Amino acid sequence: MPPRKKFTKEAIVDAAFEIAKKAGFAGITARNVAQFLRCSVAPIYVNFTTIDDLVEAVVQRVFAIPDQLLAQQAGPNLFENIGKASIAFAREYPLLFRELSIQPNPYMASYETIETAIVEALAEDEAMGDWTIEERKRLFLKMRIFQMGLSSMVANGNLPSWLDDQALGELLMEVGEDLLRGQQIKWEETIR
Repeated sequence: MPPRKKFTKEAIVDAAFEIAKKAGFAGITARNVAQFLRCSVAPIYVNFTTIDDLVEAVVQRVFAIPDQLLAQQAGPNLFENIGKASIAFAREYPLLFRELSIQPNPYMASYETIETAIVEALAEDEAMGDWTIEERKRLFLKMRIFQMGLSSMVANGNLPSWLDDQALGELLMEVGEDLLRGQQIKWEETIR
């Protein structure tokens, strides 16, 4: 009888990640992972105490993807880079995008956690340096609503056929600039 193949924690996470891309996080079960690896469930429980621990490892891996996509963006504008990274994630991992961004789940940080980090970063932009926190929060919310809607359309394959990648990027920037310009007009009116 040949020796049993050993499965590393990384190989198990890789298998569970492949399952999650096709079946979502709920698809990660000991039986599904074992079937994918063509082994018994024993290696899974040798490396992970519970399936929830394995799911958490996959979630952490998935959360690294948007950071990698954001790092690949070369635009000078934070919103542009976030928008393009979100669209890239939605295009490459539509099911995971929907599970993490659209459906309620225990994995995502609260909106306020994300908002706080972005609003602080916006204070460094010279166009918004004098704005109040509330003004930056409002602009961020408007931009996030648009970016999430556009990314959802990408994830669901609902973009118009005439909107190629270049036009998509241009639309993202156009709406972002419109929102920024509108908020700047409101800001200028309040300081008069």
